[in-house]
Amino acid sequence: MRSPSPKILQLLPALGDGGVERGTVEMAGYLSQMKIENWVVSSGGPLTEQLAATDAHYINLDVGRKSPFAILSNARRLARIIDENGIDLVHARSRAPAWAGWLACRQSRRKPRFLTTFHGVYSHGNRFKRAYNSVMLKAPVVVANSGFIRDHIVSVYGFPLERIIVSQRGVDTAIFNPDLVSADERSRVRAALGVAGDTPLVTIVGRITDWKGHRYMIEAMALCENKAFRLAIVGSGNQGIINELEAKVKEHGLSERVTITGSRRDIPAVMAASDLAVSTSTRPEAFGRVAIEAQVMGTPVIATAHGGSLETIIEGKTGFLVQPANAKALAEAIDAALADPARLRAMGQAGRANILENFTVEQMLENEFAAYQALLEA
Repeated sequence: MRSPSPKILQLLPALGDGGVERGTVEMAGYLSQMKIENWVVSSGGPLTEQLAATDAHYINLDVGRKSPFAILSNARRLARIIDENGIDLVHARSRAPAWAGWLACRQSRRKPRFLTTFHGVYSHGNRFKRAYNSVMLKAPVVVANSGFIRDHIVSVYGFPLERIIVSQRGVDTAIFNPDLVSADERSRVRAALGVAGDTPLVTIVGRITDWKGHRYMIEAMALCENKAFRLAIVGSGNQGIINELEAKVKEHGLSERVTITGSRRDIPAVMAASDLAVSTSTRPEAFGRVAIEAQVMGTPVIATAHGGSLETIIEGKTGFLVQPANAKALAEAIDAALADPARLRAMGQAGRANILENFTVEQMLENEFAAYQALLEA
C-alpha cells in the first residue's frame, strides 16, 4: 500500500436508508476495525447516527448536487479536505460525488488514488448522459456490485473486464439472524401487519416507486386461487404511486387482506415473520438486497427473473423466478409456494444456507477492500 496506514475517503450524496448508504457505513466500520482512519462525506440522513458508531470521521457537504458550478465548488472543498487530512484514496459511490471527487484528486497536492463503485444501471440513452456517466470509469479499477453490473459495464461502455472487481452486496448476519427474533416478536409483528393465527403472510419490502412493480403483486393477489393469505407492502416512497396502489386494492376487493405499512425499522423481524417474500421489479435490480435479506432469515423469495435476482435466488431451491410484469405468472408461483408448507420451509433453510455461503457483508467488504489494495499497491 501507499503507506502503512492509508487514509480512505468515501463520497455519496446522502446517508439515507438504501443499499448504497448501508454499504458505505459498513465499509466505514470495517476500516475502523482495521485501525484505518477513514472519512465519509455526504449531506446527512438517517444513517448518520450509525456512521458515528463506527468511529469514522463525518463531513457534511452536499456532494450530490449536479450543477457544474456545484461540482466545481465541491471539488475545491474536497481538494482541501484531501490535503488537510492526508487522504490516500477517494472512493465515490455516485456520479455527482464522483465528478467532484475526481476533480479534487487532480487539484489536490496529495494526488490520492480514485475509485468508483457502480451500484446501478445509469441511464445512457444519449451522448450527454454517457458523458456524465463516464466519470465512473475514470479509475484504473472499478467495483461492480454484481455480475449483472459487471457485464453491463463491459457491454455498454466497453470497459476492460480485467479492470473490474465484483463485490456482490452482502447481508449483516449479526442483524439478519432468525435466532434473534423470538416467537413472541414474530407474533407481535404478524399482529401489527393484520395477520391472524396461522394465516400465511406474503411481504413485499422496498421503496415504493413505479418500476418496483407493486401493482403486479396486487393484480396477482386478485388472480390467486389461494384467497387465505395476507399481503404486507412495507416501505415508503412516491405518494402518487401509493395512492394508486390503495385504489387498486380497493378495486379488487382486497382491503381486508392488504396492509400498506410505510417504512419500518424492524425488517429482520418482518422477514422472519413472513412465509414468503416477493420482489416484483419491472427493471433489472442491480443486485437486490431484499432477496438476500429474506433468504438469510429463512424466508423463500419469488422475484422477477432478471438482474441481480438471477445471481441470488436458486430457482426451485431457495425461491422462484417469474417473468417481469406478469401478474398471472406471479399468481401461479404464489399458489405453488403456499400449497406446500413443508417444501416452503425446506426452501427457507436452503435459502439461508445459500446466503451464509455466498452473500455475507464480510465477503462484500473483503472484495471491495481488495480494490483499495489493488490501487494503493500499484
